[in-house]
Amino acid sequence: MPGRRLTGADRQRIAEGLARDLDFAVIARRLGRPTSTVSREVNRNGGPGRYRAELAQLATTHRARRRPRPPAKAEISEPAGPGPGTTAAFVTDLTVALVETGMPRTAAGVLALLFTSETGSHTAVELARHLRVSAATISHAVALLHQHGLIRRGRDGHSRRHRYFLDENAGVRSAVAGVRANQRLAGTVLRGAGLFGTDTTVGTRLATAGQFLERLGNDILRAAEKHARATPAAGPERNRTTHTTPTR
Repeated sequence: MPGRRLTGADRQRIAEGLARDLDFAVIARRLGRPTSTVSREVNRNGGPGRYRAELAQLATTHRARRRPRPPAKAEISEPAGPGPGTTAAFVTDLTVALVETGMPRTAAGVLALLFTSETGSHTAVELARHLRVSAATISHAVALLHQHGLIRRGRDGHSRRHRYFLDENAGVRSAVAGVRANQRLAGTVLRGAGLFGTDTTVGTRLATAGQFLERLGNDILRAAEKHARATPAAGPERNRTTHTTPTR
């Protein structure tokens, strides 16, 4: 029925249709859904060339667990902690670690700043000031992070500016995002094994590597799903804010 939500089985059929190079309209007819539903599902989960049914299902589970936070009424004061120099050094270290996972540097810097903010949020102006980059560069970085579900957008309480919040499951999501590349690599390697034939030295080598990569990706997905089920959604206490002044 058009009104019901996509199921894991629906997403598997979408992935199978994409693998056969079927267009959105054909896949939608087979599911009995509007073409726009299939198009939106695929585009919000990596696009036709990167869509994975398991990852899309996991992302949907995480989105359903989110609860809106009350908008900050003013700039939130950060409690005492490490000194500015120590904090800056750690942000740099965390940024480098994120870059080494394959994340673009500015996006990594944004995520590091949100992870080390007491409120888990910053405005675009604050991010641009901290990272010393242009507003356009910040816009591109937050779009990428939002696409992978690592952050979400809200409104600053005293202005029309966007405030960006770290998603409660950002740690899990960053790991899951890395699985996409791993699974694509596994699929390519296994396809090569079939091409060369498993009765050849090259085919055997590719099959061994591909099977390992595939098992690794599946293990990470199962661990992420287990964590998502075991972790309670953020409640009011975690979303509490303190005194603030308008963000300039």
